[in-house]
Amino acid sequence: MKVHYECAACFLRQAREALDLATSDDQMKMEVTEKITKILGERFRQGAAANEIGTKIHRTIKEETGNSDPYQEQRKKSNQIALKFLPKIEKIIQEKGNNLESYLKAAIAGNLIDFGALGLDFDMESQIILTMKKDLALNHSDKLEEELKATGNVLYLADNIGEIVFDKLLIEKLKDYDVTVKVALKEKPILNDACISDALEIGLDDVAELISTGTDSIGVIYGDLSEEFKETLKKADLVIAKGLGNYEGLDEMDLGDKPVFCLLNAKCQPVARDIGVKEGDNVVLKM
Repeated sequence: MKVHYECAACFLRQAREALDLATSDDQMKMEVTEKITKILGERFRQGAAANEIGTKIHRTIKEETGNSDPYQEQRKKSNQIALKFLPKIEKIIQEKGNNLESYLKAAIAGNLIDFGALGLDFDMESQIILTMKKDLALNHSDKLEEELKATGNVLYLADNIGEIVFDKLLIEKLKDYDVTVKVALKEKPILNDACISDALEIGLDDVAELISTGTDSIGVIYGDLSEEFKETLKKADLVIAKGLGNYEGLDEMDLGDKPVFCLLNAKCQPVARDIGVKEGDNVVLKM
């Protein structure tokens, strides 16, 4: 996805929050902020890829502060939030009929566990249940079900830690369609994106094969992916991608006629505008 005008302010908001988490040294924060504003000055222009700029900014923060995981405490909190609400989500799924759409909505509800997009002060706990009960504003779940019935292997692009607790529910449901599932996670921390170690903590390896994208990019950036992962992406019959970063990255790729579905909550106006929904809407989108 290309940047929209609002993205500049969001990059700066994210950078400030990440710096406050990464270091208590105000002088260092000033120096790093100068580098970040330079990055924006050089790269932020019409037609630029949003997740490429975001990745550059967060890598710069990690490198300059020497803090390889500024969101470490928030990552732990995300798992706690997800596990706390898991029984409630499972109950809602059963009440809704235990169908694929209910599991998709659960995975999307988990997409709200996102300190990067929504900020550190967002009341995500109350919004998780509300999101789970909302209708899908864009609903291609029937098309996804058709593809699942015709496919053999699924590549599932994970997004955030905490969120993967609800992804696990959906992946277990996908097994009803007699498919194999590989879940792609980040090689090392960036923002609150999930890594393999995070997935192992919740037993995601019990329901799917865990693989690395080979990089720490926000979402997927084709040039950053490992050759091994590029081959996995090429061979996948079906791709299911979670969250804004993966949507932004896949929107920049040419995947031919491979079926790709994005599951997300349109947490910001630019993404909502790009997809054609309202901010806050839940989306199951066939790209």
